[in-house]
Amino acid sequence: MFIVPKNTDLLLTEAAGENLYLKLIEQINKDFNLANEAIDLALSSTPDELKLQLHEKIYRLIQYKFAEYLNLLYIIDVSEEEIKKLDGSDLVILAEQVAFLILKREWQKVWFRNKY
Repeated sequence: MFIVPKNTDLLLTEAAGENLYLKLIEQINKDFNLANEAIDLALSSTPDELKLQLHEKIYRLIQYKFAEYLNLLYIIDVSEEEIKKLDGSDLVILAEQVAFLILKREWQKVWFRNKY
């Protein structure tokens, strides 16, 4: 049964523990490319690098390319309800929270594809 990790670090640790970390990176790259917002994460990226790059990309999208940001969320299939629950008063924190929601959804896709 799929159990949602509580934070980004636990999610990335679980992905590495199940030997699915590279698949997670591939899935993120694939979905960002589908949204025409390439992130180009290297397969050699450490979890900290992945977290930082994803956070920065989301921050820039929210700040400068909001329509593309919304399109990305749609393509990745991030829950609209979860996005609406976030407090958007601090853009840096919002970008970090959205990055976690994206990672959570991408991890869910990779996990299910591996199990079934």
